[in-house]
Amino acid sequence: MNKRPVLLRHAAQLITLQGTSEQPVTGKAMSDLHIIEDGAVWIEDGFIQMVDTDESVTAFYRDRLHEAHVIDATGRVVTPGLIDAHTHLVFGGSREQEYEMRLAGKSYMEIMNAGGGIHNSTRATQAASEEELYELSYKRLNRFLQYGVTTLEAKSGYGLTLEHEMKQLRVAKRLHESHPIDIVSTFMGAHAVPAEYKQDPDRFVDIVVNEMIPEVAKSGLAQFNDVFCEHGVFTPEQSERILRAGMEHGLLPKIHADEIEPYQGAELAARLGAVSADHLLRASDEGIRQMAEKGVVAVLLPGTAFFLKAEAANGRKMIDAGVAVALSTDRNPGSSPTENLPFMMNLGCQTMGMTPAEVVVATTINAAHAIKQAHRVGSLEKGKVADLVVFDAPNYAYMQYHYAVNLVETVIKAGQIVVEKGRLTDDLSVSSA
Repeated sequence: MNKRPVLLRHAAQLITLQGTSEQPVTGKAMSDLHIIEDGAVWIEDGFIQMVDTDESVTAFYRDRLHEAHVIDATGRVVTPGLIDAHTHLVFGGSREQEYEMRLAGKSYMEIMNAGGGIHNSTRATQAASEEELYELSYKRLNRFLQYGVTTLEAKSGYGLTLEHEMKQLRVAKRLHESHPIDIVSTFMGAHAVPAEYKQDPDRFVDIVVNEMIPEVAKSGLAQFNDVFCEHGVFTPEQSERILRAGMEHGLLPKIHADEIEPYQGAELAARLGAVSADHLLRASDEGIRQMAEKGVVAVLLPGTAFFLKAEAANGRKMIDAGVAVALSTDRNPGSSPTENLPFMMNLGCQTMGMTPAEVVVATTINAAHAIKQAHRVGSLEKGKVADLVVFDAPNYAYMQYHYAVNLVETVIKAGQIVVEKGRLTDDLSVSSA
């Protein structure tokens, strides 16, 4: 860890998002980035100490400027570290053969019902050792870091037995402790119904509720509990039972909702006060209205729709309805095999009707709220963890205009420079911040 203070200077646009830590950002406020021109940040001991104009920061620290490691951000945009609020980080195997099947016309659910999809990844994940899963996932995290991601959520769900779900969660905990990226874990034992319970899915729900959830909660390895509420997977009634069981054991509810068809998932999220409802490609207008009323964050996954050749979720409609929107990669082996969160920002503009300002909010502070981390990260304010990204772009709109390329130049994680000139630094030791 860099023991010297870090002074980032002369940012053309320093996107601070100040004052957004208490509640997710909604409506017209998603267009206000709280930009400081010719901005500067003083970082010490892994935390932000001052955010202001370059003139003000250098004047305040004039007697200590010689101590600082200086980063010149002239002509560049600086944002909070990007946050990916929905990933399936830890898994074994890959599914490029299924990609060819989809290109030939097979649907996602057709492949899954034939034993592919999640079941394919489950077999590979169950067969992999913890060390193999750790090594594979560590490489994925390195790619995330190079795209400016400094915090992400990681779901289990490719184990589908208590033994293998716990294996995934242990790997995620180890990665959190050994890699610069902070990882928030979600238990998703209800990701699919295993083949042996296909004729009696309620029996598998019993296992999730009575065996898996209590053990996961006791282990402390997960903060959230998620379920795939979809026709052919888990019904709204089964999903509610699973989420309520998690709540009884202290696991906060999340839900994969209304991805393939309208299925009352958004309404269920609102009824339970879920932290987030994710996917939402086919969410009803009433579900969207209820989510706005109850403050449920919509985590939208434009890469999944893009990869499956589906119509994207209507981010514009949700924002206009007062829903707080976040964007994510949905990094997984089947429907969104990418770590490129900035490309999701591009797609948010191109396919979801969102503005360049809104997609920045959606991948920083709103994503932080979607995983209950907004008190630590997601904006540039005194006292927060010093997670910042320097983009080789003159303004935030250019970041979306110059699409599908990696404009990340420098990444600072907890005050430590972990990406420099677009490349990982030699020392990726974990900060104590």
